[in-house]
Amino acid sequence: MKRFASPLITGLLLWAFLLLPAEALAASGPAVRGGPVEARLLSAVEGTGDLAGVPLALEVKLDKGWKTYWRSPGDAGLPPRVEWTGSTNLKDAELSYPAPHRMTLLGIETIGYDGAVTFPIRAVPAEPGKPMEIKAGLDLLACSEICVPQRVDVALSLPAGPATPGPEANAVSRAQNTVPGDGRAAGLEIRAVRTQGAVVEVEAAAREPFGKPDLFIETDPPVIFKAPTVRLSDAGRTAVLRLEAVDAVIDPPLPGRAATLTLVDGAHAMEAKRAIEAGAVGRAGGAVGPAANLLSMLAVALLGGLILNLMPCVLPVLSLKMLSMVAHSGAPRHKVRAGFLASAAGILASFLMLAGAMVGLKAAGAAVGWGIQFQQPLFLVFMVVLVTLFAANLWGLFEIPLPRFLADTVGGTEGHGYGGQFATGAFATLLATPCSAPFLGTAVGFALANGPLEVFAIFTALGIGLALPYLLVAAFPSVARHLPRPGRWMVALRRVLGGALALTGVWLLSVMAVQAGEAVAGLVAALMAALVLALWLGRRLAAGMRWAGPAFAALLTLAAFIVPVQFGSGADAAPVVATSWKPFDESAIGRLVGEGRTVFVDVTADWCITCQANKKLVMNRGEVAKRLDGDVVAMRADWTRPDERIAAYLAAHGRYGIPFNIVYGPGAPDGIALPELLTTGAVLDALDKAGKRP
Repeated sequence: MKRFASPLITGLLLWAFLLLPAEALAASGPAVRGGPVEARLLSAVEGTGDLAGVPLALEVKLDKGWKTYWRSPGDAGLPPRVEWTGSTNLKDAELSYPAPHRMTLLGIETIGYDGAVTFPIRAVPAEPGKPMEIKAGLDLLACSEICVPQRVDVALSLPAGPATPGPEANAVSRAQNTVPGDGRAAGLEIRAVRTQGAVVEVEAAAREPFGKPDLFIETDPPVIFKAPTVRLSDAGRTAVLRLEAVDAVIDPPLPGRAATLTLVDGAHAMEAKRAIEAGAVGRAGGAVGPAANLLSMLAVALLGGLILNLMPCVLPVLSLKMLSMVAHSGAPRHKVRAGFLASAAGILASFLMLAGAMVGLKAAGAAVGWGIQFQQPLFLVFMVVLVTLFAANLWGLFEIPLPRFLADTVGGTEGHGYGGQFATGAFATLLATPCSAPFLGTAVGFALANGPLEVFAIFTALGIGLALPYLLVAAFPSVARHLPRPGRWMVALRRVLGGALALTGVWLLSVMAVQAGEAVAGLVAALMAALVLALWLGRRLAAGMRWAGPAFAALLTLAAFIVPVQFGSGADAAPVVATSWKPFDESAIGRLVGEGRTVFVDVTADWCITCQANKKLVMNRGEVAKRLDGDVVAMRADWTRPDERIAAYLAAHGRYGIPFNIVYGPGAPDGIALPELLTTGAVLDALDKAGKRP
């Protein structure tokens, strides 16, 4: 009997597969390879429904080292061409081009894509509601050391039926987000286009400081322009891009010509049609865009790091530093200076380690962002243990039993060891990462959108900003020497500050409960309580046995790291979304806006302190709460745990940290991004603008 069981089961499964409705197989067509190119068609929906335009996409992957071209390829190359011969029930197909980038080889400037590109398509059925058979013949030029014209024929069958989102809906939506819009969502604006001779000068503005802006100009008949030189002003928010035509003589002349301008700045891009006007242009030279903007972004990062000192994440550590300042009262100037320089060094070293981790993760293709380490349960265990040890030290539980070298490294919160001062600075950096301050998101976004040099430079500036209060005391050590001298009152202060750190540990455990489940968080909490008890009992043992308390505490620490690995069960649970909020669905935003609805997206996480402040102070109060509970569709993207869809959505908007809030509507189909720290006025103003019909 057993010999027949396996074939029988296989046959039943095959029969069930064949009986599946066609909609389940319609999300994408088969991948077809031609030379170094692989392509397939994707559909955002599983049926044609009654859609007047069906959202599709053409996904193109190129082998490593190969590239292809934009619709205007530059000095060389050919644009992609798509034929729809053989398609049924297809009236029209409109292919859109994602924002390109400039590629230079042997002095030849070309424009296009390398590695992969996905072209969004709006397929218009001849008879809405009926099945569609899409056949696309893609002709493109793929280049590496050599160039190869390549033809790939792909197909997709889309049945009749409800136009429900399919498994490729997010991929299609992400492709749509890479197409340059009118600039409102990207925060970009083209203010003026003027020409003199063979030079075109374009003045552009940005909501956030420019990173590495580039500009592509298309005219009819075509004119080839060299890469622009860039002059920045207004703290990097205004750019003048100067482009010189390759040919000195242009016929017909440029003044009065219609032009399509595509402005690209990292993940931000816009496209606009403008008439080129005659006018005086500036001389070549001046500030070079990337270098000048890096300097302005370093200033932004320095200010963001300084403001980070005022955020609630860092306050518990600043309280430790205040205690250290009191301990330094009356101490020699050189000891005060050395202690605070050690704390500043701890901050800078931690920021450099973060920068190195970001560069490594980015090179490996992993999601990067500010504070995403709080998505990992093991990191949360590390932070809980660290907070518990700092609190226990303040309560006086292990100052004597620990070996001197370990006491200097972990327990020197009163300034008795430079290792402790260094650890305090590193601790401040770790606790700062779930907070976002004004200017911080702009600086981190600029860094992660660029290369390793920019990442290390920006993170160094952030570290200097966070370390400025410590550096200030190091520069003027007499500030600490004039504080009240230590006394018995410090015992009570130490207990209060230890309680503040314990509350920080409770918050970290609440984040862990979401990450790995309440049982895991409860077990870790019990182990930390036992750790504190072990240290307390260890101090009361005979002198020869006092090592037992720290030894048992070390075992409890090891057990705490094992708990989420062995018992974690909450990682796959669906995020809990309040009843007035809908789960994040990027593919539904365009449809809702098309219906005239306003959509408010909140990308948040339980470990993000700034996110929680935005909720309590703005989103859950007053007029904003009424609007979000009313006719506005409020979507919440929970990034407490790793989620590639949310990471890709943030990256598409040039963001690598949270909070991130954006409002879509008929008046702003590409969205209006809000600042990191929300205000009632900013949210209501964005809702009003997005809700207006154009």
